[in-house]
Amino acid sequence: MKFKECSALVTGGAGGLGGATTRRLFELGVGVVIFEPEFERAKALADELGGRAAPFAGDHNSEDDVLAAIEETKKLGVFSINVNSAGVAIETPATATADGTPHDMGTFREMLDLHLMGPFNVCRLSAAAFAANAPDEDDQRGVIVNTSSTAAFDGQGRQAAYAAAKAGIAALTLTMARDLAPIGVRACAIAPGPIWTPRLAGAPQSLLDELTSNIAFPKRFGNPEEFASLVEAILRTPFLNGQTIRLDGALSTPLTQFAAKSAG
Repeated sequence: MKFKECSALVTGGAGGLGGATTRRLFELGVGVVIFEPEFERAKALADELGGRAAPFAGDHNSEDDVLAAIEETKKLGVFSINVNSAGVAIETPATATADGTPHDMGTFREMLDLHLMGPFNVCRLSAAAFAANAPDEDDQRGVIVNTSSTAAFDGQGRQAAYAAAKAGIAALTLTMARDLAPIGVRACAIAPGPIWTPRLAGAPQSLLDELTSNIAFPKRFGNPEEFASLVEAILRTPFLNGQTIRLDGALSTPLTQFAAKSAG
């Protein structure tokens, strides 16, 4: 993949994981469209980077918005990279409580829309656009990287909706890789454990200690730049396909309610 000839669409591209990814791709010479629901957030990062970085405001569940963003991405190079890292914390209840209150279905649907439906919408439209690209020496036309979570495998109390969405991303990965093989498009996902992003800055120390207590090594939060490095490694390794890669310091996750307070 000749990065300086490529362009990428990064959803959540001005956030913690997405912002680090946008910066790394830009450093590699890739033209990047920073896709965010809020234009000013995307514009601030694009203005900082300059050159082949462009902001775009849209909803990743909207076909029209994503198609328009893809057209903007094509203006920056050969559109061949899609990284989906959009996500926000959504407080979720237990499946049912002792007083007989069931989980709210609106919240469940909101979580699936944000973390599963939206990414798949971007994936399908990006892959369709990749199909028109000239193949490289490996017959590759494009690469998709989604964001899963360790919650896909170790969902905690009050994480039913979030874990279901992130497990959906993990399940989607191999299927999509096999589905897109005939057109030369790879698909992988990264499943982060506790990563230090701005949303954790105001969290109580007790929560921070709990989140890192079961990380084997290194004994700390991961950082967004490590996520971005893994995105780069996926792009540089054509034989890596259909995999959901844990990025979690060999985390072991005992039963806890803490994770529900910091879905990310």
